[in-house]
Amino acid sequence: MKPAFSVVFLTTLSGAGQGLLLALVLVEAAARFGAPGAPTAFYVAGTALACLLGALGLAASFWHLGHPERAWRAIAMWRTSWLSRECLCLPAFLACTFAYGIAHVMGSPYSLAIGVVAAVFSGLLFVCTSMIYACLRFLQEWATPLTFVNFVLLGCASGWTLATACAAWLAPALIAPLAAGACLLTLAGGIARGASLARNARLRPKSTVQSATGIHATRVEQQSRGFTAGAFNLREFFHGKTPQMLRRVKWTFVWCAFVVPFCLIAFGGSVYAAGLAPLVLCLAAIVQYAGLVAERWFFFAEARHPQNLYYRQA
Repeated sequence: MKPAFSVVFLTTLSGAGQGLLLALVLVEAAARFGAPGAPTAFYVAGTALACLLGALGLAASFWHLGHPERAWRAIAMWRTSWLSRECLCLPAFLACTFAYGIAHVMGSPYSLAIGVVAAVFSGLLFVCTSMIYACLRFLQEWATPLTFVNFVLLGCASGWTLATACAAWLAPALIAPLAAGACLLTLAGGIARGASLARNARLRPKSTVQSATGIHATRVEQQSRGFTAGAFNLREFFHGKTPQMLRRVKWTFVWCAFVVPFCLIAFGGSVYAAGLAPLVLCLAAIVQYAGLVAERWFFFAEARHPQNLYYRQA
């Protein structure tokens, strides 16, 4: 498939915002049971960042529309379409996250309850976004529970890394536990993504050139796709990149999304970082997000649309 950067940024930005919100709610819930608390500034800054990330993702999605002025129609098929459900859950998540931040500004005793509602919408948004792709049975690379697992783990890993960076500036007592959580989520995300890469490498297309063309001879070799001009099928269902390019992108995201951030977070959360912790953890968040952009680009590019069996010949 051809990766659309509008969707790449939508899913990575909103995913990081969702993970950040979940980290904030968990910190507040733990504080109610005696764990170290955090100042109001930590929650306010965290929710502001989560709202900003979600809003930027929502804005990026408009670039994927041929007629942005008709975007409101996307919610019309909410009964049957995961995309329509995502379009409903994202604004609801943003509204609840904003209300959660306002509750902390006003010192409301109901802040945790509002945060739990926001966390529920965060989870629902993860489900809706991942199911847009996991429900497509003809794209074998996506039609697996690992798609949902990876969307959740990678979003939470990036969100927890951001929460750790925020804590380094505003709540130093929380650096160690949040860094431990970010490391665990990054490790889990790397394992799950590695599992999906191994699975997809073993896949074999269910369709063949014979089934695509209707010619059932034992040997069929396509010499031409039948036309010379560009077409929608060629632009939207194939990325046009070489196998070497795909391998470079794959190893880039393996290092930038998992290996390097894990090391930076582990160092930033240790006593050895001292005054460098804020800078190291901010660097970890930046590197990890860049790696996740590459990962999401590869997620789309590695999906082999069956129509390419017919149109693959240049």
